[in-house]
Amino acid sequence: MKTTARILLTDDESGIRRALREILEFEGYEVLETSSGEEALTLLEQRTIDLMFLDVKMQGIDGLEVLQQLRAKGYSFPVIMLTGHGNIDTAVQSTRLGAFDFLQKPPDLNRLLISVRNALERNSLYKENRSMRRRISNVSEILGNSKAINHIRETIKRVAPTDARVLITGENGTGKELVARWLHELSKRTDKPLVEVNCAAIPAELLESELFGHEKGSFTGAVRQRIGKFEQAHGGTLFLDEIGDMPLSSQAKVLRALQEGQINRVGGTSSIQVDVRVIAATNKNLAEEIKQDRFREDLFHRLNVIPVHVPPLRERADDIPVLAEAFLEQLAAKDIIFADKSLNEAAIIKLQKLPWTGNVRELHNVIERLGILTQTSEIDEHSIDLLVMPAGRKEVDHADPLNEMIHSCSSFHDFKEAAERAYLVSMLNKNDWNISNTADHIGIQRSHMYNKMKKYHIER
Repeated sequence: MKTTARILLTDDESGIRRALREILEFEGYEVLETSSGEEALTLLEQRTIDLMFLDVKMQGIDGLEVLQQLRAKGYSFPVIMLTGHGNIDTAVQSTRLGAFDFLQKPPDLNRLLISVRNALERNSLYKENRSMRRRISNVSEILGNSKAINHIRETIKRVAPTDARVLITGENGTGKELVARWLHELSKRTDKPLVEVNCAAIPAELLESELFGHEKGSFTGAVRQRIGKFEQAHGGTLFLDEIGDMPLSSQAKVLRALQEGQINRVGGTSSIQVDVRVIAATNKNLAEEIKQDRFREDLFHRLNVIPVHVPPLRERADDIPVLAEAFLEQLAAKDIIFADKSLNEAAIIKLQKLPWTGNVRELHNVIERLGILTQTSEIDEHSIDLLVMPAGRKEVDHADPLNEMIHSCSSFHDFKEAAERAYLVSMLNKNDWNISNTADHIGIQRSHMYNKMKKYHIER
């Protein structure tokens, strides 16, 4: 069914609004009215529209100022400017600010209707193009009907069109990266790159080069110039994941980049302007990190303009049925083995009672395991008892692992290395493979942790 286009008329002359309303309603459009720029901006926070008529000269905020604010806030609907005493300079200025058309009052009827049809057609093509881009980019939906998830979706919808910085917090596996992707996808920067940096996965000595780039010869091994992530994200979005693991020295330089909108490559002398929207995420309590002098308070306040907390799955068990069914559908689309699999009601209830220390990521893995290993098409509660090992419950292992290690090693040196490897793997599992957290937990430097993992060929 075809949806009626909604048009907003903003003009301080009631006679003009009345005349335009009669014409547009006769053509079948839904019409809203405001008599000032301030009133229009307030209405747009509550209603969506497809097209706006905007008077250039009004009391209070004039039309050009309103147009400027619309573009700054990321509204993408077309705007047709109206004026009783138009001139070329005003028309050019309106066009530069993004106006679709410029009509003199009273407008010619045919010209008016042609402009409306063209503007709405362009808006329709723009929406279709964005929808197609989202399908191609394959950004997963944020699934769930809980109050918390609905609030996150609403926040994304309101915040994404702006350039406000966002700090996303939550445990590992809750979906912080997905929130960041949607903030970029619904922003006015969606045509530009989303560049991701995992601050916990890059050794401290390499992080500044990764973020800001370096000049040839700036340090041993810098055989050519490197463009950093800030420059790569110019015009787009930079996602700083695990920001709580960033070294203090790098934090100071990121703070300067946010304050001044410019960076210096490592070994460089000239400043480079960057236009980047920064979104950060962490699984740490940054307020506690600040108290421990591990995170800069001024950087926290720069990043925490819009806080978004993604709650753990155990606090939103109502979302588990939706997530589980969606994961089965996604898996079935890729592999025929999942095509006839389904979860019965008892299985869903059983899943909702599990602690989910790994959150949504763990649930996805469990659904995949159940789909592969359950021999019947219906996955029931007995399958979960058999195939899902809840956190805190351990399998009974009658073998003594230490005894096995002693007998399998031919020398004391081999035994020490085998024991060290086993310990590191155990600690990594305990910390959900967050390398920085593991290093802190066992009291070694993060760079040493990377060296040990490389030495013992430890991979997730």
